[in-house]
Amino acid sequence: MSAFGIRKRRSSEQSPGSQNSPFDYRKKERLHRIPGRLYLNGSSEVASLFTQQGKKGPNQDAMIVWENFGSRRDTVFCGVFDGHGSHGHMVAKRVRDDLPLKLSAHWEVRVKTEDVLLRGTSVNTSGINSEDAPFIYADEEPRASIGVEEIEKYPDIFQTVKESFLKAFKVMDRELKTYTNINSNYSGTTAVTLLKQGQNLVIANVGDSRAVLGTRDNEDNSLTAVQLTVDLKPNLPVEAERIRKCKGRVFALREEPEVARVWLPKTNFPGLAMSRALGDFCLKSFGVISVPEVSYRRLTEKDEFIVLATDGIWDVLCNEEVVKIVASAPTRSSAAKTLVEAAVRGWNTKYPTSRTDDCAVVCLFLKAFSVGENEVNNGKVDASTTPAEMNGSDALGNDENALGTESNKEQGKDWSSL
Repeated sequence: MSAFGIRKRRSSEQSPGSQNSPFDYRKKERLHRIPGRLYLNGSSEVASLFTQQGKKGPNQDAMIVWENFGSRRDTVFCGVFDGHGSHGHMVAKRVRDDLPLKLSAHWEVRVKTEDVLLRGTSVNTSGINSEDAPFIYADEEPRASIGVEEIEKYPDIFQTVKESFLKAFKVMDRELKTYTNINSNYSGTTAVTLLKQGQNLVIANVGDSRAVLGTRDNEDNSLTAVQLTVDLKPNLPVEAERIRKCKGRVFALREEPEVARVWLPKTNFPGLAMSRALGDFCLKSFGVISVPEVSYRRLTEKDEFIVLATDGIWDVLCNEEVVKIVASAPTRSSAAKTLVEAAVRGWNTKYPTSRTDDCAVVCLFLKAFSVGENEVNNGKVDASTTPAEMNGSDALGNDENALGTESNKEQGKDWSSL
C-alpha cells in the first residue's frame, strides 16, 4: 500500500479507468505532445504559467494553457485546478487533462448541429461591450434578475460554449467516480477555466480559485482589477441555502470562525471549504454540486491581461495587488513566477506560523506581443526554474501515481515537443 492507501496493480489487472493502463499511458503521451498545449512552468508569447509546492504535502495544484484550442487559430483555453483531500493532486491533474477534451468535443457537436439547423446564421457581437453587459451566469436555476430577453442580447457563441461547458463539467464529474485508482469520495478539485475566441470570453468556475482581469480605467487610464468570478464558498447565502435544503450542514470551526465549511448531516466530516467542486462525492447528496457558474464578457482594447490562480495566491494578495505585480513583472515570461514568489512572501509575513499553500498561476496576455519583450521564452520551459519548483510537472505516464514526486525531466524542453 502506498502512503495514500492506493494498492498498485499489475497492468493485466487494471480496469479501463486506471491511470496505469497502457492505453492511458499512450493517451497521456499523445496529449502532452500536442503543440500549443502548455502545462508545466514556462511561457509562450501570450501566456505565463507557474506552480510551486507549498508546505502541506504534494503539490495539488495544476494548470493549463491550450492555444489554437479545438484547431481554431483565434481560440485559447486556460485553467487552474486546486485539488484537496488525500487524492486531490490526482483529481486536479485528471481534470486538467480530460476537461478540455470534453469541452472541445461537446463544442464541436454543438457547432455542427447549429450549422445544420441554422444555416447562414452569423455570430453578431456588435454593440456588446464589457461596460454595457459584462456578465451573465448559468447554473442549475436561472437567476431571477436575468430574463430570457436579456439572455438573447448576448452573442450566439456564449450560449453554445456555455452549454458545452455545462455538459463537459457534468460528464467530467460523473467519470471521476468511475476511476478505480482515484478515490474521489473524499477528494476533489476546484476549476476556474476560460475560453477566449477573438474578443469573446467565456468563463466557467467551480470552487474558490479565481479569475481577475487587468484593465485600463476609462477616466484616467490607470490599470485596475476586475474580478471575473465569484468564490463559490458555503458562506454565500444562496449556496448555504441549497446545501441546507439537501440536509448538509454549514458552519465554521471555533478556531477559524471566518471559514464556513460543509459537513455531513450527522458527522463533523469532511468540512469542505467550498460549495461547488469536481469530486467530493460524499457531499454530492447534501448540496455540494459540480455545476459551474458560466459568465460572458466582451473584451475591449482597454483589457490587458487575465490572471487565473488558486487560493494560495488570493489568501494573501488582493485583486489589486495581483494586477499590480503582474503588470510590473520584468517580462511576460516571468509574470506568473513573480506573482507566486510575492504570494510566498505574503504567506511568510501574514501567516508565519502556518504552512504555505500550493500556488498555481496562469497569466493570459490580451495585447499583441511587444517588440521589447525579447526575454519571453518563445514557448520554452523557464530555464531559471529549479527542479523543486517543477513539482507536479508530470513525467509522461504515471504522474498521478507518483503521488506528487518531483520531476525535472521536462526542464529546458521546447513546448512544441510536448
